[in-house]
Amino acid sequence: MSLVSTRDLVAEAAAGRRAVAAFNVITLEYAEAITEGAAAAGVPVILQISENAVRFHGGRVEPIARAAAEAARAGGTGVALHLDHVTDMELLRRAADAGFSSAMFDAGAQPYAENLAATRAAAEWAHGAGLWLEAELGYVGGKPDAPASAHAAGVRTDPEEAARYVADTGVDALAVAVGSSHAMTERSAALDHDLIARLREAVPVPLVLHGSSGVADDELRRAVAAGIAKVNIGTALGIAFTGAVREVLADRPETVDPRHFLTRGREAVSAVVRQLCTTLDG
Repeated sequence: MSLVSTRDLVAEAAAGRRAVAAFNVITLEYAEAITEGAAAAGVPVILQISENAVRFHGGRVEPIARAAAEAARAGGTGVALHLDHVTDMELLRRAADAGFSSAMFDAGAQPYAENLAATRAAAEWAHGAGLWLEAELGYVGGKPDAPASAHAAGVRTDPEEAARYVADTGVDALAVAVGSSHAMTERSAALDHDLIARLREAVPVPLVLHGSSGVADDELRRAVAAGIAKVNIGTALGIAFTGAVREVLADRPETVDPRHFLTRGREAVSAVVRQLCTTLDG
């Protein structure tokens, strides 16, 4: 199966009042697990590699991107490659050559005027390079050192401001603050579904939910019905992977072959992906 574009996956999902799941990739095992889980569920997915993951790999985006692309090609469903939470324009400029069809440009730490100008410039460059670009209005709650903004804890995205921001920047999708938070380890977030519906009416591009690991299945389904078209998931995979690794090492403290615990970690991530894909597709 060849790679498909994020633009097409999100557009199809939005048109069908569904959402496509976008899963964070940290290592090759993650990419393999995500594509296996998606194939088992029979739905397309997006593999996301964040700027933080690139930093983990020594600042080299190409090796992990190419590994993820090969895992995608071996899968049985459509898979897109997305560069996530990019703050560095130089990294964004490497995205197309590394095989990504899309990116999320994150200028949320900046005041509104600076965010708008930087995001507009990023969108203009991305479109010239054939990339679909996502952005957000300020921080989604839970990111480290987040300033008070449209996405601070307890604050929500304003539909009118969101519509102006999209018009002024030319971005292709918008991550909105509706009650979820990054890095949640419990699925206890309560989303503002009425706000999602108002945002969908006001904003002419697909809406994205960040911090979805902290959102229960029923809340996710309601969010999709209200207008969310792309759902980002990262922490849930880390919980599954590290939990499985801990179990193996606790049961077999003498093991020195990483394949024993990496296999279990990969299987655990695959199971979470399959379950979440089924939830969003159903």
